[in-house]
Amino acid sequence: MALELELPPGLTAIVGANGVGKTNLLDAVHVGTQGSSLRTRREVRGIRFGAKAARVESEGVRAAGPRFRCEVTIESSGAKRTLLDGVPLEGAERLRRELPVLAFTPDRLAVVKGGPLVRRTYLDRSLARILPSRALTPGEYARALAQRNAALRRVRLGLAGRESVEPWTATVAALGAKLDEARIAVASALEEPLARSGERLGLARLAARYEPAAATIAELDRRLAADIERGVTGAGPHLADVAICAEGRELRLYGSQGEQRLAVLALLLAEAEVIRGLRGEPPLLLLDDVLSELDARRRAALIAGIPDGCQALVTATTRAALPSEAPPPALVVDVEPGRAVPR
Repeated sequence: MALELELPPGLTAIVGANGVGKTNLLDAVHVGTQGSSLRTRREVRGIRFGAKAARVESEGVRAAGPRFRCEVTIESSGAKRTLLDGVPLEGAERLRRELPVLAFTPDRLAVVKGGPLVRRTYLDRSLARILPSRALTPGEYARALAQRNAALRRVRLGLAGRESVEPWTATVAALGAKLDEARIAVASALEEPLARSGERLGLARLAARYEPAAATIAELDRRLAADIERGVTGAGPHLADVAICAEGRELRLYGSQGEQRLAVLALLLAEAEVIRGLRGEPPLLLLDDVLSELDARRRAALIAGIPDGCQALVTATTRAALPSEAPPPALVVDVEPGRAVPR
């Protein structure tokens, strides 16, 4: 079964009853532009029953002018092939840097209410989108950290001396400082747009505060015995957190689920504004089930807050869920089981 859609600039409303495949349509767009599923790590689940593979092809125009063509094929064996302008890509990271896409799904509330790892991951992915030149920094740090941890475990097992840890201590300290610097730059770029987006959605003084956590060589050497005993490095930006606060309250601890939802949406709008400003290219926005738990005023504020030039896809159970105060969508797509009909 093949489905082909041409999406105009501006807002596209994906409309249909619960369970007919609206989220599947957004997921296909995400696979075709980011090389990964919004919904699952087991991407073979997106293959139609009885089929050997699934393929998503996407075409568009970058802000600078040249067209792009992307093709992502997922085979039932689990193998995946990604082509960008006919060139095979080893992984999805380059695709994410080339084609900025921001998505909201209900499980993204974990960015606020989940653990520190979720927020660090979110910040590092924002780093790749906002500052593509520094996109490799989190991975470089993670690999150096893994090497130091492996060296610590070898020392603990008596297979090596403490001196074997020293080179990795220096590398982890240097790359940790570099990672902190990049994360701080992203948090700083988001600061004012996030406050504006939060205010628009009813969250006063919304802020995402990153506390630097890089460990110096002296600090890592001081805690070497404890690190050897545990087999892991106990200080550094891999343990940092991002405090998401409104009016001085950390929303993870003192925010309602509605406030947590608004904070995630404000982060998305703020990042979209920053990407457009820094890269000159508005991102594609994928907003799934975003309107159902917002009142009429906030639905209107959300739609009005989408930066100019952004192409946005929003799912809704009815056309009436879209705020009447906002401009009408450029396209409405009615979704039924197995069909998507533009009107």
